[in-house]
Amino acid sequence: MSKQIIQTDKAPAAIGPYSQAVRLGNLVFTAGQIPLDPATGKLVEGGIEEQTRRVLENLKAILAE
Repeated sequence: MSKQIIQTDKAPAAIGPYSQAVRLGNLVFTAGQIPLDPATGKLVEGGIEEQTRRVLENLKAILAE
């Protein structure tokens, strides 16, 4: 079973010794996300709704890659 590292610039870069995601066979394991805007590298302002939306957009970009 081959391991594929998944990385995209459409989500915040992994900081430290981990990857945004790893595909192993038909499984994909993603790293946890915080509400960082990948364009600015800054936390999204606002409440839980805006921050949750950003986290889900980051995960969407990683899974699309």
